[in-house]
Amino acid sequence: SRLPQTLPRTLDARLSTQDWNSAMNKYRRVIKPKEEVVKDEEEIRVTAAGSVSTYISRAAKLFNEMDKKFVTITATGNALTKAVTITEVCKRRFKGLYQVTKLFNQELIDEFEPLEEGLEKVTETRNVACIQITLSKDDLDKSAVGYQEPLDESLVKEVDQEELT
Repeated sequence: SRLPQTLPRTLDARLSTQDWNSAMNKYRRVIKPKEEVVKDEEEIRVTAAGSVSTYISRAAKLFNEMDKKFVTITATGNALTKAVTITEVCKRRFKGLYQVTKLFNQELIDEFEPLEEGLEKVTETRNVACIQITLSKDDLDKSAVGYQEPLDESLVKEVDQEELT
């Protein structure tokens, strides 16, 4: 069977998973070069494979050693829950952190090239959930959706750099 030029798998109820997998055996994903996006020094990009303690140590280094006033924690897809965990630990380790959380979707387009002659290139569009959490020692915009005041100081247990690792 020939696949249409654009195949939104999640929306196309006509194809079962078995049919999708069978059809996709005739295609190979086109590997796109990664965009060279410059990361700010204050940004912590969380991945699903990274260790929570490593990210906490990075936040401690930014706040304590480098004397940064804010840290931005970003994550996509499966790493969202880890980003929230890191944020909650940071709020309980560093006093007076204001928080603004932004949730959004990013559209990703995967391209597949045929392995057999006579087939056309296929694209699949998917939406990936993204989160951006800003933790700041200074007050943030109270009117921002996702704004949170600092935790009560009785809930915060500051620790030394050695204890974080």
